[in-house]
Amino acid sequence: MNTHAIPAARTGAQDYLAGKGAAWFAYAMTVALMLMDYIDRQVIVSLFPYMKNEWGLSDVQLGSLVSVVSVTVALGALPVALFADRVSRVRSIAAMAAVWSAATLSCMFMRSYGALLAARSLVGLGEAGYGSVGAALIASHFPERMRGALLAGFFACASVGSVLGVVLGGAIAAHWGWKAAFGVVGVPGLVLAALYLLVRDYRTVRLTPVLTQATRSSAHAARHVTQSLTRSRTLLWVCIGGAAQLVVVSAVWSWMPSFLNRVHGVAPEQAARQAALVVLCGALGSVVWGAVADRAGKRRPVARLQAMALMCVASLAVLSFAFGAGAGFGAQGQLALIALGSFLMTCTVGPVAAIVIDVVHPGVRATGSSVLALFQNLFGLALGPVLAGTVSDLWGLQAALACIPCFALAAAAAFLAAARTYVEDMGRASEAPAAPLPHALRTAQA
Repeated sequence: MNTHAIPAARTGAQDYLAGKGAAWFAYAMTVALMLMDYIDRQVIVSLFPYMKNEWGLSDVQLGSLVSVVSVTVALGALPVALFADRVSRVRSIAAMAAVWSAATLSCMFMRSYGALLAARSLVGLGEAGYGSVGAALIASHFPERMRGALLAGFFACASVGSVLGVVLGGAIAAHWGWKAAFGVVGVPGLVLAALYLLVRDYRTVRLTPVLTQATRSSAHAARHVTQSLTRSRTLLWVCIGGAAQLVVVSAVWSWMPSFLNRVHGVAPEQAARQAALVVLCGALGSVVWGAVADRAGKRRPVARLQAMALMCVASLAVLSFAFGAGAGFGAQGQLALIALGSFLMTCTVGPVAAIVIDVVHPGVRATGSSVLALFQNLFGLALGPVLAGTVSDLWGLQAALACIPCFALAAAAAFLAAARTYVEDMGRASEAPAAPLPHALRTAQA
């Protein structure tokens, strides 16, 4: 087991933390677990038609099985990231993966809606903080010039994992029953959790007195987060914008198999495959728009946020038209329009994480990223599926999916507001000292 920590202070913004080999191994393992994170999270959406038929669940109940994961992720993200920043990123990630994988396995044994909802909440508890801690580990292993694209690729794996989860769920359910899907996808995460202990960790940098006090407990951290959001307008607006856009993403991806099954009469297994193509377009879009945002911000940093705002508005226009009037183009034509909207709506996934890292102290990158994760999960990923389910129970699923993209307009406004303070906040963060740890603490963490 290789748990040797690398002092973060001895590496510059243009250096690899422990060499290219160690960096790319860390990236590969972190990406693999991100895939499993979202496979386990999203496998359930292709099972909705089976569950609705067998258990007679409402759309609000079905949406809640997705949303509860995001709620527990949001509630646990801050304390998990706080622990990881001060102790060990690698061991924290390995423990998280073991918990969420075991909880996924347990879902196959549940015999009631309440028990399944509780098991799904444990999946979210295990996944809490993974995105923020994983992003911080990647950012610390690679030079600054590569972070935007690499983080876009890392978060794109959420889309790819969602694709695999939807496809695997539909295929397994068709052959062995919907409960078996949880068992099949839960095992690989346990294996990866053990292998992750081979990843090289980094030692945290010494904090300022204010940050030392802030990271003493979750309560202190919560107060510091509130102060940080007040002080850093960029962080606040980016968190709001990122969450608002994820309302759209989570609603569309969670309900696509059911939309195809109900509106176009597509069989559940085939609906899962077609929905997976929509999600795959989103995965591709997150990488493309991450690179576009990096390029736009190379000479003028605020252009990164302005480009994101523009793409949010474009996603609103395409998706609202696709779900509202797209039926006139036939089933395949409507699916193509929705796929285009999915390609556009993931434009914020990578850039928002890079922007948050740009405007926080280097010693609390994971904790800073967890603030973004809190907003994204609680006010984005958790809200989208259950809100769409609520509207669907009232007006129908097609009407719900035509209305939800309006949240993209709020996202665009938030990113334009963040552009006003981005350069100032980025400069303040870059001036933060990164002194080496005291000898006693270095010895304790070695």
